Amino acid sequence: MTDSPARNNEGFLEDASRWNPEVADEIASESDISLSENHWEIIKFLRTFYAEHEMSPPSNRLFVKAVREALGDEKGNSIYLMQLFPGTPAKTACRIAGLPRPTNCL
Repeated sequence: MTDSPARNNEGFLEDASRWNPEVADEIASESDISLSENHWEIIKFLRTFYAEHEMSPPSNRLFVKAVREALGDEKGNSIYLMQLFPGTPAKTACRIAGLPRPTNCL
């Protein structure tokens, strides 16, 4: 991608309005993640959550809880989210979704 938006030292977009699906693919590929429909479902959920609450889910625990409330037990559990977004799921998913870094994620 030639016009990749500016990001901070942790890979989060400096300007969230520059996000688009191609940027998401680029950020995901840097973490060796190939985005599937399951990934996009979580990314869309996060972007809606951010639009409603004007913040990213502040921790993995609250991220899992919010996903469970919105999408059910099958998807709202840490094992499922870790498989999609290895490492720190809330932080990784928010970075790919073009959202600010969750406040309590290490």
